[in-house]
Amino acid sequence: MAVTLRSRREIELMRRAGAVVAGVLSKLQEMAEPGVTTGQLDRVALEMVAEAGADALFKGVRSPQARRPFPGAICASVNEEVVHGIPSETTVLQAGDVLSIDFGVRLGGYCGDSAMTVAVGDISPEKRRLLDATKGMLDVAIAEARPGVRWSQVARKMQQYVEDAGFSVVRDFVGHGIGTKMHEEPKVPNFVSAELLADDIFLAEGMVLAVEPMVNAGSHHVRLLANGWTVVTKDGRCSAHFEHTIAMVRGGCEVLTARE
Repeated sequence: MAVTLRSRREIELMRRAGAVVAGVLSKLQEMAEPGVTTGQLDRVALEMVAEAGADALFKGVRSPQARRPFPGAICASVNEEVVHGIPSETTVLQAGDVLSIDFGVRLGGYCGDSAMTVAVGDISPEKRRLLDATKGMLDVAIAEARPGVRWSQVARKMQQYVEDAGFSVVRDFVGHGIGTKMHEEPKVPNFVSAELLADDIFLAEGMVLAVEPMVNAGSHHVRLLANGWTVVTKDGRCSAHFEHTIAMVRGGCEVLTARE
């Protein structure tokens, strides 16, 4: 496994890309209200990407399961949609929904990638607990990740945090290295498995990771819809998704996609 360690200069370039991502997500969070379509959110994201002189990472990406490239700048996943929800003018947000937005850009040759799940109007107590637990799981990773630590140590604490809250960690999707490409080595699971322990890595200064826990209210099992992109929970219960791009630095890590 070839993991690229980034220089301080490269990390700063990635922070610039991350700032664009953070700004777009902050704007979309403000807009995510009842009556707004996910297509409207996507158009605003594209406008802001163009203004920043960046490229949207997701738009045009191909998948072997899908007949057409991904059409949006954002992934907009509502309620039981786990990830890769396609933005649409026919998907109208309703009060009580939760909306996961995944978004990334390339700026100056370097990438930033982040995700958040937001409440649309007032949501149920269970949905609020789900969002809090998923964000808390990401916070655990940020607090624990530092050079010299095995990733499995971080993943174990992440998994325990969510399972103690009564939720389940999605197994089919994991985080990843990031740099000049959206997906680079290593894989960054949010749970401990035999595969992770076999390919465990020591975190090292200069390593940049996109850590992205996805958590389901019910079972961790998911299925792919006929469009070849959108993944939903098998039991139809709600899901949440949070992500930050983080850089390993001396003594800890820095969040390159932090939002104010």
